[in-house]
Amino acid sequence: MRFLHTMLRVGDMQRAIDFYTRVMGMKLLRTTDRPEQKYSLAFVGYASNPEQAELELTYNYGVDRYELGTAYGHIALGVTDIHAICEQIRANGGNITREPGPVMGGNTLIAFVTDPDGYKIELIQTKSTTYGDERHSDAKNTDPLRSA
Repeated sequence: MRFLHTMLRVGDMQRAIDFYTRVMGMKLLRTTDRPEQKYSLAFVGYASNPEQAELELTYNYGVDRYELGTAYGHIALGVTDIHAICEQIRANGGNITREPGPVMGGNTLIAFVTDPDGYKIELIQTKSTTYGDERHSDAKNTDPLRSA
């Protein structure tokens, strides 16, 4: 088994597409509009399946906002230069809600971005890097924001 996609309900499809493509550097992979069923879908990501999992954005006609509740946590993305990516996201109009710094009780550098619908996106430094104050990250993932 493998992950195919994660679905997020959004209150404004174009706003969500603009955020994930312009601010987060993803590509719009495909869209589907189902007027009879009163919903639209947009799939975004850094690559299509099967290379990488995708993010499915779902807009239900007439619903402009959702209550996120207390169960949702976040989506996580690996990045090779968390400080540069945060500056790039900020320059593109994104909202950094936790500045880069070590995770509580550890050394891995993380930051958080909040999308226009309130969903949290964790950025995790994935390239093994040592900083002047001896903080470092040893996560071994690849950088999905490489094209951002």
